[in-house]
Amino acid sequence: MKIIISLLCSVVIFGASFASAQMSQRVVDIPTRPGVTQRIVLVGADNPKAAVILFPGGHGGLGISSNGSFDWGKNNFLVRSRELFAAQGLLVAVVDAPSDRQGPPYLAGFREKEAHVADIRAVIAWLKQQAKVPVWLVGTSRGTQSAAFIATQLTPDAGGPNGLVLTSTILSDNKYRPVTDMALEKISVPVLVVHHKRDGCSHCDYDDIPGLMNKLKASPKKELLTFDGGKNIGDPCKASAHHGFNGIEKNVVTKISEWIMAK
Repeated sequence: MKIIISLLCSVVIFGASFASAQMSQRVVDIPTRPGVTQRIVLVGADNPKAAVILFPGGHGGLGISSNGSFDWGKNNFLVRSRELFAAQGLLVAVVDAPSDRQGPPYLAGFREKEAHVADIRAVIAWLKQQAKVPVWLVGTSRGTQSAAFIATQLTPDAGGPNGLVLTSTILSDNKYRPVTDMALEKISVPVLVVHHKRDGCSHCDYDDIPGLMNKLKASPKKELLTFDGGKNIGDPCKASAHHGFNGIEKNVVTKISEWIMAK
């Protein structure tokens, strides 16, 4: 296995083969807080038009190995769709839990912490240094709690994202703060909300979407993309149900990517 130490960025990059032609997959460890690194899987073709940081749902502990395999979450909507995003001309970074949270509860209870914001700020900076393109945060399910919170804490001028995409957003939650209870009025970048009309997860009722859209008061452009169809299998809050856009991933990713690159 080839290991390259980048002196410029002080990251460790592990080379790995990737199935799609004209694409490569790399594992990158980015230093964030003292003694902590944030591991990402990086996928993309040359000369990307924008970069996206993908936040899976659940507990968020993907257990990414140095060869790019996933110990958990490989069926998550965003994880399994990473090649589709890259095929649209985007540089894709899938984020794991940081090195100091590589065990239960992983990102549970951590998604709205200053340390999480610091970790992702470092990833945003690294991507902008590498590709010189806008960086967007894309979350799904509990990943929207990470992406939305970070966007409320960091403006682009302060190292924050250039845009935000929320898919299968957590709209109600009896354990952690739902996205609708965050200070969304602070978000001053474009926001795309993507939801399946028949999402059966109790935390993601489509009828609660207006409450989310109405709070995005400072966003210069906001839009709701509603999808229907596909397959609905098993637990309604899991990735094989409508909650994970099962069977319509390509269409969903294409529409998201077009919206990002139009900004």
